[in-house]
Amino acid sequence: MSSKLKILQVIPKLGYGGAETGCYDLAHYLPENNCISYIVTSGGDLLKFIDRKKVKLIKLPVHSKNPIIMIFNSIALISIILLNNISIVHARSRAPAWSCLIATKITRRKFVTTFHGTYNFKNSIKRLYNSVMVRSDLVIAGSNFIFSHINKNYGKYLNLKKKFLVIYRGINVDYFDPSTTLEVEENKLISEWGLTRNKKIILMPGRLTSWKGQEILIEALNLVNKQLGYQSFYAVILGNDQGRDIYTKRIKRLTEQYRLTAQLKFIEHCKNMPLAYKISDLVVSASVEPEAFGRVSVEAQSMEKPIIASNIGGSKETIVNNVSGFLFQTGNPESLCKKIVEVLQLDESRLKLIGIEGRKNILKKFNVEKMCFSTYSEYKKLLN
Repeated sequence: MSSKLKILQVIPKLGYGGAETGCYDLAHYLPENNCISYIVTSGGDLLKFIDRKKVKLIKLPVHSKNPIIMIFNSIALISIILLNNISIVHARSRAPAWSCLIATKITRRKFVTTFHGTYNFKNSIKRLYNSVMVRSDLVIAGSNFIFSHINKNYGKYLNLKKKFLVIYRGINVDYFDPSTTLEVEENKLISEWGLTRNKKIILMPGRLTSWKGQEILIEALNLVNKQLGYQSFYAVILGNDQGRDIYTKRIKRLTEQYRLTAQLKFIEHCKNMPLAYKISDLVVSASVEPEAFGRVSVEAQSMEKPIIASNIGGSKETIVNNVSGFLFQTGNPESLCKKIVEVLQLDESRLKLIGIEGRKNILKKFNVEKMCFSTYSEYKKLLN
């Protein structure tokens, strides 16, 4: 056997989500540590950024939940494992995890899973389907919230002889660095979005879906206007509805109802997220269901911006309340309004201190280098 560790990560698609960027970051970290790195995926926007000299890319329809295709993927993975002498297979989603489970059982290779979300289940069959994510030799939870969720809902599937631990998701703090944006770029984005610098800018990133809490933000902004008595801010809801046309129409009608159309902008895409954070004065994450990790909260802190987030899920772990950001009562527009008004009225020295504490918090706990090193260390332990 080659002395080099050979790691095969399997993910449905390489987009810009947390699971996908974590897979991408780890894939490029491993070759720097004397490992050979492979990714199996069906496609995705991140593919064009993969360094093919460092990462070996294999395309398979691993996004499919069709049982026949999943069996085909198992056979293909067995061939890949044997031909390339793969040491460890790491699955990051349920459908490909079933294919990986079969392939690793047959080839007797180590199997790792990362449990990225809470995965809905309405019946025992769906729970059984989800349980593949805890049937590996090493189960990684992305936060303590997810760790507790697994124990509560999938305890009977956990094998006590196998390892189960938390490795926090990390972000690229060199990319999300407030010192890397240029003023000319900032001014250009402000102009493109139809904003001006004479008002505070509130940013809410995230796809348009009811559980992300855009309605809660709109309700809160209406209350902020009533309380302050003047239009003291702009707000930007940044995200795509991914085909949820009815929901988009609903929140835009709510915006019109509260006469917020001059203040609230809906932007579908932004290629440069650090720039979007940089031009903002305040970032909001108003999810009404628990975030498994809460990437927005982490990115905002890394960019030294005050973050207001719901007091549930991963945000309770990533934010130091009243130090690096603020938590409000989930689903409560009045509570969110109170926090927004509080932050809008803070002086510059206090805002700067919050920003410094936020970035310090992310550098210490949620740096992508820390995530990659911890995962790589667990790989080595698993083989030893």
